[in-house]
Amino acid sequence: MFYDARKGDHGLAVDPFKALVAPRPVAWVSTLSETGIANLAPYSFFNAFSEQPHYVAFGSGRSPVGGSKDTLANVEKTGEFAVSLVTYSLREAMNATSAGVGAEVDEFQLAGLAKAPCNFIHAPRVQESPVTFECKYFQTVGLPDDEGEVSNWLVIGRVVGVHIDEEFIADGRVNTAAMQLIARLGYSEYTTVEAAWRMRRPG
Repeated sequence: MFYDARKGDHGLAVDPFKALVAPRPVAWVSTLSETGIANLAPYSFFNAFSEQPHYVAFGSGRSPVGGSKDTLANVEKTGEFAVSLVTYSLREAMNATSAGVGAEVDEFQLAGLAKAPCNFIHAPRVQESPVTFECKYFQTVGLPDDEGEVSNWLVIGRVVGVHIDEEFIADGRVNTAAMQLIARLGYSEYTTVEAAWRMRRPG
């Protein structure tokens, strides 16, 4: 099949786009508000975009009540955020933090998660996560539609610190598969990283 992505005339019951750009790692983004309230939310439009220096980015849509989400507002006001990765054992807690709650709600408390301090930023990280990237905010890029209206944003941050659980380091390498990280597919589907295989570049 072929369809015009601008018109969305795919004829399917649900837009297949996110089921095709998959699997996508989940960024569990933690921030602090200007008044010190912790915010934690998952974003599946996420990846790394530069090896040295390290940059990561996540995509944020409009809040259900209008305007930008609390995460984006906090990032732009404080200039920092942390990205913790989600494992299979943390899947229910991650899902709990996706609830549409008010800015006064601390999602760490909502999901029963422990806060751990970061080294270079004030925002806390998810203590239970095996990996966290401490990020300094770099830039927000608005993503306009055909009419020029922006309701989606790409948020870019430079990674300034990395936390890795020592349990997953052996022989000078990180055992990614052993972490059982989860990734988003389409619809309400996820997958779990359970196996790794190696392929060398030619030459």
